[in-house]
Amino acid sequence: MCSRNVARVVVRHRRPMRLPVSPLSTSTPRLALREPVQIPPVCSIYTTSCRSTNVHTSYRHHTTPEKYDVCVIGGGHAGCEAATGAARAGARTLLLTQKIDTIGELSCNPSVGGVGKGTLVREVDALDGVIGRVTDKAGIHFRMLNSSKGSAVWGPRAQVDRELYRKHMQDIILNYPNLDVRAAGVFDLEFDRATPSSSSSTLAWGAVTGVRLDSGEIINCSQVVICTGTFLSGEIHIGMKRFPAGRMHEAPAIGLSYALRTAGFQLGRLQTGTPARLDKNSIDFSKLGRQEGDQVPHPFSFLHKKVVHADEQVVCFKTHTTPETHKLVSDSIPLSIHIQETKKGPRYCPSLEAKVTRFGHKANHTVWLEPEGYNSDLFYPNGLSCSMPEELQEPMMRTVPGLENVRMVRPAYGVEYDYVDPRELRPSLETKRIKGLFLAGQINGTTGYEEAAAQGCIAGINAGLAACGRSPLIITRADGYIGVMIDDLVTKGAEEPYRMFTSRSEYRMTVRCDNADLRLTEKGYEAGVISHERWETFVRDRSAIQNGTEVLQSVVLSPTVWEKFGFNITKDGIPRSAYELLRKPSITLDALTQSGAAQGLDQLEPHVKARIVIDATYAPHIPRQLADLQVFHADESLLLDPDMDYSQVSGLSEEVRERLQRVRPVTLGAAKRMEGMTPAAAVNLLKYARRTWGATQRAAQLSHEGEVIRPSAVAARA
Repeated sequence: MCSRNVARVVVRHRRPMRLPVSPLSTSTPRLALREPVQIPPVCSIYTTSCRSTNVHTSYRHHTTPEKYDVCVIGGGHAGCEAATGAARAGARTLLLTQKIDTIGELSCNPSVGGVGKGTLVREVDALDGVIGRVTDKAGIHFRMLNSSKGSAVWGPRAQVDRELYRKHMQDIILNYPNLDVRAAGVFDLEFDRATPSSSSSTLAWGAVTGVRLDSGEIINCSQVVICTGTFLSGEIHIGMKRFPAGRMHEAPAIGLSYALRTAGFQLGRLQTGTPARLDKNSIDFSKLGRQEGDQVPHPFSFLHKKVVHADEQVVCFKTHTTPETHKLVSDSIPLSIHIQETKKGPRYCPSLEAKVTRFGHKANHTVWLEPEGYNSDLFYPNGLSCSMPEELQEPMMRTVPGLENVRMVRPAYGVEYDYVDPRELRPSLETKRIKGLFLAGQINGTTGYEEAAAQGCIAGINAGLAACGRSPLIITRADGYIGVMIDDLVTKGAEEPYRMFTSRSEYRMTVRCDNADLRLTEKGYEAGVISHERWETFVRDRSAIQNGTEVLQSVVLSPTVWEKFGFNITKDGIPRSAYELLRKPSITLDALTQSGAAQGLDQLEPHVKARIVIDATYAPHIPRQLADLQVFHADESLLLDPDMDYSQVSGLSEEVRERLQRVRPVTLGAAKRMEGMTPAAAVNLLKYARRTWGATQRAAQLSHEGEVIRPSAVAARA
């Protein structure tokens, strides 16, 4: 195993009263699959391997506690990506989930992707994650949102079959090399309580040494990734009813909240919700607008050239609320405890009550009716999420055109749950307080499958790398939307559920859904978390794009000559390349090839041609974007001491000082992006950092020599 054996002191907490949960026996079968781990050749740069690959395949029952490198808690989108990411990094990984049957469950809407969100899925896939591959297999309706605009704001989205998604995700998880899966509830964490250091001003509390199950059994590990979603002290609201649950009919995780509070984490409460499920046989589709899928769907995974069900796509339907709907909703607000609570719900996917309250001037709101699968009679009414009393929900929905006689199969409900202030995290998603503890998903204040999967991917990879003694994989704002999201969370926090949009990125022209592999796959390969199949596909596509681009750039002709090939170009005497001509929407790559002007491009695959055209379209704007990126990298290269004593920095207001003390940014760029940070404060911080950085390094050297001394004291000596 990669982890080191260290002495530990188990901090045993007094257990809070448990809520009734389904008993989980310690004799529950554990699915322990053993297959050779395929690690890319780049891993040979490390002097020691994380784990021997001479293993065999076996399924066995859990008998005695074992030592793992990484334990992942939760089998949702974040948990699946975290578990597979840690396993790809070479760490012996255990995924703990209350029910193996619910691994990969789509708790809310039966869809993946969207504007901003779809790019996250593509980035996770570029790092060899699983959500994109599963979506391509389970998708039943694909659309590229914003396709009439530039590709920088395209949003790949797919309706998925719930049963197929769960099936394909479980097929991957239960057969993933280096990964064990066990049905069990986690009640508490085990820590090695650290002794406070006089040379550090951080609030390090200790290190993870394992997890304690509901049964009392302790599983030892050096890294833990918590991906509890809405289960962390989750509570469901329907009207004035409230009861503990993370999802309908599934028990919440109670003990973990207590353990995190005991360790000093700042916890808050957030809200979300899900709409009712409707019987499709009670819907009048003749009154609804139809939305077909794209004729040629775009796969999410770079490994796929097409999706499985491209020729079997289903139809989605569009309707809207009415003034009568809004009146019934408004009248029911005093009867909904979810709305009366002061906790914050999602701004960008709000409940129907929130929409009626915030936008009272609107006569209607759009509702999409989405099928839940090929073999399902259920429809998901996207836009009718609420927490009204159950007996009032069906009458409300019958005021919507097409739903006059609808039958509600399951009621809508709201969920309230604990989350940790994400400013407690490092960019690796490891907590600052506890070494070896990583958080991913809704526990960090985000909302959505895609945001959860992206965090799980990074947290899992970094937990695995940490267990193997390797440096973390850090994705910056310039690298992708994953970096934008993590940077926003760790520097600004999340006072309401965080959702990804393309508008959150400053570098949309270079950070697009089509080029996620060019941005991230090589980084993943260098970290040792990319499979041979993925790497070979990436190298082949990259080479084809480069070769095709060079051919087009080499064909440079005058306007007169271009006219002979059938292309009407401004006769200004300026020679233009075939690559430049692609910026005109009226000129296609196929037209250039068929005209005979550009030779040798016939063998290019369609997805390669499309990417070349996109690159050509944005080429004139890239220099300015690169200039912005240069400034960004300059700020990111100025590292800040994580143990900096901000009380010694002159010229800072108490508000800024307090924010810096809480967030502890690791770069000047991250400090600048903090809320409340002024230009003057940034200058003062930079001056202090430059003056004391050498002193900090000297203090570390003296500490190693046996003398404990603060950097400020060294600076004073100097």
